Parts: sequence; structure tokens; C-alpha cells
Amino acid sequence: MDHIKAVFEKPIAHRGLHDASSGVIENSIDAFESAIAHGFAMECDVQLTGDDIPVVFHDQRLDRLTDQHGKLSDISADQLCRIRLKGSAHTPQTFAQFLKHIDGRAPLIVELKPQGSRNAIFAERVIEIARSYKGPLVFKSFDPRILSALHKKKCPFPIGIVVEAERPDGLTWSQAFALRNLLHLPYSHFQFISCNVSDLEMWPVKLLRKFGMRVMTWTVDKLDELHPAAQHADQIVFEGAVGQHLIECRA
Repeated sequence: MDHIKAVFEKPIAHRGLHDASSGVIENSIDAFESAIAHGFAMECDVQLTGDDIPVVFHDQRLDRLTDQHGKLSDISADQLCRIRLKGSAHTPQTFAQFLKHIDGRAPLIVELKPQGSRNAIFAERVIEIARSYKGPLVFKSFDPRILSALHKKKCPFPIGIVVEAERPDGLTWSQAFALRNLLHLPYSHFQFISCNVSDLEMWPVKLLRKFGMRVMTWTVDKLDELHPAAQHADQIVFEGAVGQHLIECRA
């Protein structure tokens, strides 16, 4: 299967097709089912709980998305999966539960959140869980060290780098320069790019796209971002008003 081709064929619902005002929360079962129902690909976020289990959850802390407080890394996957998402009837899923639930019904873009000293075990765990998955799937991450770990462990799925011009917290100037200019390619071995919609004209992104590398862009949530996205990217990761626009265009 050409996984990259498959995940770039359809617009990508950011954290599923979510709408908190309607009780459909990001990275929830409802959000993923809504994306599937409307024929979109979808992105989700995965990171580790305190017992090193990959789970589908965006934040490092519980506070924004649940009525609990504290760090995700301080609780087990079993504990997390018993906490209801704020404004939803559902709880988070483990990555294994998520893949079983989706079962190849939509292309998946799985963003792996940086885990610091646990990057290697993270890469090992997600590969182990996803290895037998039959649907279209790619991994991506802001952290080239995760991509390097995936490559070293012979990940059977394509891997991509997430990039933006803004300097991430905690990086030195030289580290940020290398990240922004994609100088890590020789060891991260990324095969596609996921670029901030505001930064699509960064020269390394434009150059690599010119030479055939696919580029998706995030997070397209304003209608006036559709034109530059169409000019400089091969697919969009969308939410909000853009999602409603796409649904209306398909009706």
C-alpha cells in the first residue's frame, strides 16, 4: 500500500471532525466517527501515560480536556481511560483501542508528541501496536529524534516532520535553526512534511516540495487560508469554519 498517497487524497480533519459546542470533543470517538461519516482523512495525537502506554490525547496535562488536574505522565493508561472528556460522554482511548475502532475506515495521520527521554520506548510501542494495522497510516512528529527512533526500529509506515518558523520553547538558537531548516533529514529520514499554514513559503519546504516531497499544512481554519494552502501544499489539515465549508461543498 502507498500510505503517503492514501493519506494525501482527502482533506484531513484535525483531531477528528470536532465541535465542542455540539459536544463533539477533539480526539474523541465522536470526532473520529464524524470524520469517517463525512469522508475525510483524520489526524490524531498520541503520547505516553506514566506506565508507558500510548494513548490518544493531545495535552501534557489533563486540565483543559477533562475535569481532572495534573500531568498525563503521572497516571496510568487505565486511569486515563476512566476519565470522561470534558463536555463528552466518552473517555480517551489507548492507541491500540483507537486502531481497532477505526479498522481501516479512514486514512490516519498519527502525530507523536515529544516524550523526551522516553522517545525510544515510545517509538517501539507505537510500532508494535500498529504493525498489524491494515489501513492507510503515517506517523509524524515535531521531534526529529522520534523520527530517528522510528527509522532505527524499522517502522513499516511512512514518517513525516512537523515544522514551523516559530522557535519552539526550550531550544537553543542553533537547535531551532537546524529544525526550521530541516537539517536533520540525514538522520530523521522524514518522507513528507507537515507545515504550519503561515510558514508554507519557508525555503526548505518549497525546495523539497519542488523535488517531489509531499506537504500537508495545518491548521487551516479560516477560508482565506485555502488559497495559499492550495498553492503551496498538497493537502490541508483543517478544522472549524473550513470543515463546514468542505461539508457544504460536498453536499
